[in-house]
Amino acid sequence: MVTFVLAITVISCLIWCFLLGGWGNFWRCDQVLNFDQPSPLKDYPPVAAIIPARDEASVLGQSLPSLLQQHYPGPLRIILVDDQSSDNTGTVAQRIATDLGYGDRLEVVSGQPLPPGWSGKLWAVEQGWQTVQSDKQSPESWPEYIFLTDADITHGPQTIKALVEKAQRENLALVSLMVLLRCESIWERLLIPAFIFFFQKLYPFPLVNNPHHKTAAAAGGCILIQRSSLQIIGGIEALKEALIDDCTLAQKVKTQKSPIWLGLTRENWSLRPYDRLETIWQMVSRTAYTQLDYNPLLLLGTLLGMALVYLTAPIALMLAIIWGDLPLALLGSFTWVLMAIAYGPTLKFYGCSRFWGLSLPLIALLYSLMTLDSAWQHWRGRGGSWKGRVYPQGS
Repeated sequence: MVTFVLAITVISCLIWCFLLGGWGNFWRCDQVLNFDQPSPLKDYPPVAAIIPARDEASVLGQSLPSLLQQHYPGPLRIILVDDQSSDNTGTVAQRIATDLGYGDRLEVVSGQPLPPGWSGKLWAVEQGWQTVQSDKQSPESWPEYIFLTDADITHGPQTIKALVEKAQRENLALVSLMVLLRCESIWERLLIPAFIFFFQKLYPFPLVNNPHHKTAAAAGGCILIQRSSLQIIGGIEALKEALIDDCTLAQKVKTQKSPIWLGLTRENWSLRPYDRLETIWQMVSRTAYTQLDYNPLLLLGTLLGMALVYLTAPIALMLAIIWGDLPLALLGSFTWVLMAIAYGPTLKFYGCSRFWGLSLPLIALLYSLMTLDSAWQHWRGRGGSWKGRVYPQGS
């Protein structure tokens, strides 16, 4: 038994050595868009921002002004799609724009009923895209870039300018930023940085940003995409029914041999609170099984993999103490330290103590249970949800 546990712990340790040294250096958190070093362009192309909004009146007072007051030198048009809200989201948005003196910059579109085969958020974005496509102005005035965001995201005043400069200077078809999620409550400090860490491990940003590597991902709260690139992949309809629409979009763009870039930012942040375990649980379980393509074997492999990578070290250490096995104790401790080292930069980025890194096995256990619950909800016929809508997915 001791030999078996030792062998499993060796494997776990080797995995962490590989993750630290051979998986795109995902853990370093060094893919950051620097807003303090602008690279001004001679001309700034037109940009159209699309915001899907369903019952978001309570947050628009903070988020919408950050878009209306963007310091963007070129033409900027903002399209907010009021997706059949029950709280006067559209009226509130128009009033905010008028009060700030930006009534001509905002267009509120009344969302139509959800048709079969669409997820709610994507249908709202599609209606914004249709509005852009139906523009009767001359082609010269059509937006060169589409900015996709959420109604609960606050953007720094230089965001669109910095994204356009990045896209133009590096000839990128898509530029995306992982906005800061709220990290204030105990549950948020325990689980939110880990959410970003796991996302980076799944989609290493340096590999995403390598045009020669197939890995592709984006963060839906902040995406700038070339209008022509979106047209080439078939528009928003190409993402139809996709619950993980941001990564699906990035994959389709990169498949066209178009370079993309994904990074971190401290200039843009989410207003959505995750102060209870329940809210974080719902956020993760909504799409976890989708990410596994609704495959039971992938689910089993993921759960076993999570146990091997994150739970082996503390279990080995506990057994070593019980058995009085010093080599096993040292190996388990070393593996746990490697885990904490890898998690450290993400914790630092979120202003959390590195000591939280020792809690990564517990965090991984909770996320594994969320993933299992995601599969359970799917098997019960309840897929992902968005603002009160539930969508069965897969077969």
